[in-house]
Amino acid sequence: MATAIEVAEKAERDDIRSRWLLSTPALLIVFVAALGPLLIVVVYSFLTPGNYGDVKWQFSTDAWVSVLFERDVFDDTLSLATAYLSIFWRSVSLSLATTVLTLILGFPTAYFIATRPDHRRDIWLFLITIPFWTNLLIRTFAMQQVLRNDGIINSVLQLLGITDHPVQLMYTNFAVLAGMVYVFLPLMVLPLYASMEKIDFRLVEAGYDLYATRSQVLRRIIVPLVTPGIVAGSILVFIPSLGAYVTPRVLGGGTNLMIGNLIELQFGQGRNWPLGAALSITLMAIVMVALLFYVRNTTRSDGAHG
Repeated sequence: MATAIEVAEKAERDDIRSRWLLSTPALLIVFVAALGPLLIVVVYSFLTPGNYGDVKWQFSTDAWVSVLFERDVFDDTLSLATAYLSIFWRSVSLSLATTVLTLILGFPTAYFIATRPDHRRDIWLFLITIPFWTNLLIRTFAMQQVLRNDGIINSVLQLLGITDHPVQLMYTNFAVLAGMVYVFLPLMVLPLYASMEKIDFRLVEAGYDLYATRSQVLRRIIVPLVTPGIVAGSILVFIPSLGAYVTPRVLGGGTNLMIGNLIELQFGQGRNWPLGAALSITLMAIVMVALLFYVRNTTRSDGAHG
């Protein structure tokens, strides 16, 4: 006769088996819809480019070599692909700058909202989320109207007598940076606000009672408490800005490409699908590094706070 322990173990095994069976359809969908296309991209990166934008089923590592190197057409020697490396550097540097600027602008904004009375916070959050109601392309064109030679900024500068001719703002790194800060700022404000609204502001008052300055309260009380929000907001801004396509295309023109534009160029006019696939995997690897950094810091933060 089975003991109570054996009955419990059998019931646990049956429960696990039934959960796996119920999860099978979802796992198949995830595999087909997510891992399937990713596997195709990986396979394409090891093939030979076709004559009309397709691929030839011949194994080749030239696409991966071309990510960092370029081959001389005369003596077949390899040298660093400075054009691609400059695009990678521009993408990473602009993404980091976007993250820093959105943090600088978003931190006081989130703090302001978190310190408002409860019945007013919803109004301010509503105003922050309004840009999400508009298509990204429309918002980018709106920024174009601000930055162009006869736009708002140049009109104000000439009206105040600061300049006597329009300043070239469009089709520069500054235009791309300004556009991405405008587009991704809400993605920084919302996580920061989610962390700040949980702060017990009696701790801030206690800091002032102990004669701490504003900078000390900010550095030693507020920032450590909202670190998870800072990290989450930074990741939410850095990842989409790294792969941005529309904003650099509209505001940067054809001279300020980022990784997303380079990938589109290889699949389009370049007709080099393997190189486009290799660049896509490279971009995904950079994103994975950023996510691992996020998971590591959030885990460490959770452990530090118990």
